[in-house]
Amino acid sequence: MKLSDVQKRLQAPFPAHLVGWKPQAFNKERTRALLLAYVDARAVQDRLDAICPDGWTFEIEVISGTTTPTVKGRLTVLGVTREDIGEAGEGDYGTLKAASSDALKRCAVQFGIGRYLYDLPKQWADWNDAKREASPAPELPEWARPDHERSPGGAHLVQAMEQLRYEMPEDLDLQREVYKHLKAALGTLHSDGRHGRAA
Repeated sequence: MKLSDVQKRLQAPFPAHLVGWKPQAFNKERTRALLLAYVDARAVQDRLDAICPDGWTFEIEVISGTTTPTVKGRLTVLGVTREDIGEAGEGDYGTLKAASSDALKRCAVQFGIGRYLYDLPKQWADWNDAKREASPAPELPEWARPDHERSPGGAHLVQAMEQLRYEMPEDLDLQREVYKHLKAALGTLHSDGRHGRAA
């Protein structure tokens, strides 16, 4: 397997529930925030594990003499290596772990993972400063969603599948039953999507 064989899968949009929003700026009263979309390092690792589980490695090198923890990350995917710098944010998250996560995400973008998020427009939204979150969070446009979420009910099905990853029944017959229902539901989504596009 070569990198070019999996490039499209690496670059595919993430499910909407994995995309978060973080503030880049606030109004004076901190009741509105300018938001940027992001995915966390775990989502990047899961994407790499799903596509080439034995074909990637990540290493860091601590850069000394900086005011905040900073590392140089080196991500190798199927024999191709990309490097970038990661910095820890301010406050409680100013750790080497945060810098490593930042470096991983920056390296991953060079492989196309999550790069589409940079094409999303920055959005002003109401901000709840006590909860440190936008309320409500912005909606992703259709083009920034995976194909299955562009069909009615697709997002709910994906969330159910994600939950099953952690709560899959141990009984093999029950697993087969769950699989059968999910396969039927996915088939319905795909056929609805085809009919919708053809109409």
